Amino acid sequence: MPNKTAEPIFQFNAPGPRPNGLQAADDGLWIIDQGNDHVYKVDWATGDVLVDLPTDTEKSSGITLGGGYIWVASTYSCEIYQLDIDTGKTVEVYPAAGAGIGATREHMENAGRYADPTGDHGLEWKDGNLYVASPPSQFVHVIDTSNWQETHRMKTPGFRVHGLAWAEEEGHVWIADTAFGVISRHRLEDGRCYDAFRVTDPLQVHGMTIKDDRLWYADDRGPIGFLDVSLEPSF
Repeated sequence: MPNKTAEPIFQFNAPGPRPNGLQAADDGLWIIDQGNDHVYKVDWATGDVLVDLPTDTEKSSGITLGGGYIWVASTYSCEIYQLDIDTGKTVEVYPAAGAGIGATREHMENAGRYADPTGDHGLEWKDGNLYVASPPSQFVHVIDTSNWQETHRMKTPGFRVHGLAWAEEEGHVWIADTAFGVISRHRLEDGRCYDAFRVTDPLQVHGMTIKDDRLWYADDRGPIGFLDVSLEPSF
């Protein structure tokens, strides 16, 4: 059986230098930029900027909307920011769910060299819970935002989970492993995998979101588009 592979369909370049997280909304595509830490909302068809909000976050990699707020994974400060949706001003700051040393940097620690800890990447929101993809921990963490307690975690495949998006199937998520170039669908309850496909080089899927059963990607070198691939298992 042939490998299932997505074809990236480029739509436009991001307004900032390093788009790293995406969140779909009916009225536009939200982007967090790791280069300048601005939150943008852009037009789905043209990429024209509808909203541009500077933030206090640091080299951020994930964004979602929930509870009337913007939530941003501030990756290099190992925090998650709750932001005012109209101004981008900081409402509250919380510790990252899965901060630590990434697996690909453990050799530096073992050799007596310093490796900076980093935090979380892709985010999603549902019913007061924040779903957090974290490369250092290699888990998707479920955080109750009313008390900032972890209620569940799902082990991810690969070593660099990044983008996160809800699947059409209840209780399932799509996750992107940037290093492996693989996107897979998992049941959150236990991590069971139900589908997977490859994304070929040179595309690197950092940010990811879903709209109308179509996965959108952000490559942190600028391109934004969608993935032309069936989201039904073919094996």
